[in-house]
Amino acid sequence: MGVIDDYLRVCAEAVRVGGRVIQGWVGRFEVREKGPADLVTQADLASQEAVRRTVLGAFPQHCLLGEEKSPDAPATARAEYRWIVDPLDGTTNFVHGVPHYSVSLALERNGELLVGAVYDPMLDECFTAATGQGARLNGRPIHASRVATLSETLAVASFPPSVQRDSPDLLLFLEMVGRTQGIRRTGSSALNLCYLAAGRFDVYWSYSTNIWDVAAGVLILREAGGQVTSTTGGGFCLEEAHFLAAANQELHARLREVAATITKQDR
Repeated sequence: MGVIDDYLRVCAEAVRVGGRVIQGWVGRFEVREKGPADLVTQADLASQEAVRRTVLGAFPQHCLLGEEKSPDAPATARAEYRWIVDPLDGTTNFVHGVPHYSVSLALERNGELLVGAVYDPMLDECFTAATGQGARLNGRPIHASRVATLSETLAVASFPPSVQRDSPDLLLFLEMVGRTQGIRRTGSSALNLCYLAAGRFDVYWSYSTNIWDVAAGVLILREAGGQVTSTTGGGFCLEEAHFLAAANQELHARLREVAATITKQDR
């Protein structure tokens, strides 16, 4: 086994560990707000700590960037290899008892994504990918769909915690709603990207996600043959994490054409 295989093995192990921790908190957590409509529970913090122990226990020279900030967490300087974790992507779903949430983890080196894993503990589905090795679901290869026209697509969208009337996510939703078979808002950006990778969704956009929401999912989608760019059509920027995603290049071009109308409306 090579070093990438070792990274992927630990990555998959860590998200499963985090998933078990989350499930252990079902029905016995307290909730606080990070901001308007943006929640965090003890489950988020406990999951992140479990992931941190797993990856840094295996690779102590690496560092970890997590969504949740704990006052008890040790400060770690930026290292060459950085693990990026969302310990509970879909916290609002979790709080309300909606069974659609995940643990997302990726490893990047100087901006290049190396491995990623997203685990849905409710369905026991673990999506994984390593750069240049394809994407898998519970060990089986997955591929994005070959749908080429928007009228055939099932789309998915993310919105910011506080949605304004002029939010580009919402404006694009309104432009797309009559052009697709349907649009979903699931509450988990990581699973949205994985579902796109597995051919369950066909297009996805977000102007409001963060690096930990999408780092693993972007790699999984790319390795499944999907296309991801910035919201303006240029190269995807991991630090900004705003994107247009589609199952294939032709479909992405159609999405980009519609998204361009949003830019014109803002002028």
